[in-house]
Amino acid sequence: MFAFLKKLFATKEEHPYTEGDPMKKFLIAGLGNIGPKYENTRHNIGFKMLDHLAQRESLTWETARLGDVTTHKKKGRTFLLLKPNTYMNLSGKAVAYWLEKEKIPLENLLVITDDLNLPFGTIRIKTKGSDGGHNGLKDIQNTLQTTQYNRFRFGISDEFSKGRQVDYVLGHWDEQELQQLPERLEKGCEVIESFGLAGISITMNTFNGK
Repeated sequence: MFAFLKKLFATKEEHPYTEGDPMKKFLIAGLGNIGPKYENTRHNIGFKMLDHLAQRESLTWETARLGDVTTHKKKGRTFLLLKPNTYMNLSGKAVAYWLEKEKIPLENLLVITDDLNLPFGTIRIKTKGSDGGHNGLKDIQNTLQTTQYNRFRFGISDEFSKGRQVDYVLGHWDEQELQQLPERLEKGCEVIESFGLAGISITMNTFNGK
């Protein structure tokens, strides 16, 4: 995997952003689109989830190559949080770059996305699968050349009329969703930490469908 990624980023060797055992480092990529226009849209739940965790832990974002990054350390584990600045449809480039730069194993990657096929706030964690029509996942799959990576899907439901999918996905949360979001975001942060501390299998068993 790293040999393939090095070909993608054939530049001079860069110092890692984080230190320590690569097996204890985890890349948490929250997908979204940059700019205030998209900030509070359903499609940006990946950004919103990481922003919630960063605010809770008083973390400071740094604009780096291909995205904003920060680190969250807990019980000997290092979570590198990434918000790609490539826009949703080119998320793979940022994910691949930070995996290679930090020498993070593919099994330590977790990608957070929205999912139209799940009721609002529903959590579904999977270790592989298709892109499900999600352009961010599609680009990650094409860039990494594999579907074998962990993804955390957050349900946004499909309460839109025919032909209005794009407007719905890029629309803002309604009043009821906004009331429920804080609890759902906190639950999502528990998923992220469990992924690094307990592993993907226990995390799936604990949180799927919650």
